[in-house]
Amino acid sequence: MKYWLMKSEPDTFSIDDLKRKKREAWDGVRNYQARNFMRDDMRVGDGVFFYHSNCAEPGIAGLAEVASDAYPDPSQFDPKSKYFDAASSRDNPRWMLVDVKFVNKLKRVITLDELKNHPKLEGMTLLRKGNRLSVMPVDAAEWKYILTLE
Repeated sequence: MKYWLMKSEPDTFSIDDLKRKKREAWDGVRNYQARNFMRDDMRVGDGVFFYHSNCAEPGIAGLAEVASDAYPDPSQFDPKSKYFDAASSRDNPRWMLVDVKFVNKLKRVITLDELKNHPKLEGMTLLRKGNRLSVMPVDAAEWKYILTLE
């Protein structure tokens, strides 16, 4: 089993939205490295930290689970979608996604500032300067440690 952190802006799609829907396609990822993580490395059952980004209090808001193998993101083929990619074809799709399912909402958001203050997390991908990925790996020790912070 692997562990991941997936970012979403809560104004667009929050942990509460996932709780209500129960399962959702993680669409709109347009970064090759993030796409590669979903396409090549994610497996059904992997754990996911659901991270609220670009908001007043960014941080880990809940837990989810990878619920499908990777498949082509349909938004890349839709000319009306903001994620449309004219260079992508159904025969050779450029963008992939996975479905995620709700596990639980944390009692409180574990904020980015709080994560930065834990020496055990200093190597975490999320905390590296300049990291803007919306999908990133979390190692097992980081996963276990962060769960103790709630």
